[in-house]
Amino acid sequence: MWQLDQQVLRTDVTGMPLEWIGYQDAVRMIVLGQVQYALGRVLYELRGGINSCSGRRTVIPVNAIIATQGTHPDAHRFYNHYTPPLSNRALFRRDENICLYCGNPFHVRDLSRDHVKPLSQGGEDSWINVVTACKRCNNHKGSRTPEQAGMQLLAIPFAPTHAEYVYLQGRRILADQMEFLMAHFPRHSVLRQRLAKSLAEH
Repeated sequence: MWQLDQQVLRTDVTGMPLEWIGYQDAVRMIVLGQVQYALGRVLYELRGGINSCSGRRTVIPVNAIIATQGTHPDAHRFYNHYTPPLSNRALFRRDENICLYCGNPFHVRDLSRDHVKPLSQGGEDSWINVVTACKRCNNHKGSRTPEQAGMQLLAIPFAPTHAEYVYLQGRRILADQMEFLMAHFPRHSVLRQRLAKSLAEH
């Protein structure tokens, strides 16, 4: 069995990825009859009380992916023109903790959010205008564009789709969860190409 902090991927009944939940929430949904079906490996088998009639102990299996009743009220937005909330954690994960100016990987504490077109020049705090930068490069660039600072941007920033954002929010994503999420990525997704290459190498 897995450690109890291993996350479970929750979807709606159509299979749309919604969020990561802990095993306590997963068990509650199972007990309340809110889970329509489950996929992937069994992460936990939680044992409950003993049935007084049968003498058998209750066992609740918790799978890596559970589909719950109903559909997300905003599900239609997740496919077209949906922009997930911007956070440094998801941004750094999008850029693989690599500074997109010097190309070096850094620990999260040494990274910062850089606005390609500075806010002071009318730039927006949006996915397509922000990149991961080490603090040294960010300080050097200051309130200038990369061109004005004589710096080269190594990749074009992009806004993740809803399914990609769910991936970016995950911790220790298991192979079956990864495969499920990737099936919901756009065909020409940068993340899909990156993950496919990484899986091929391993």
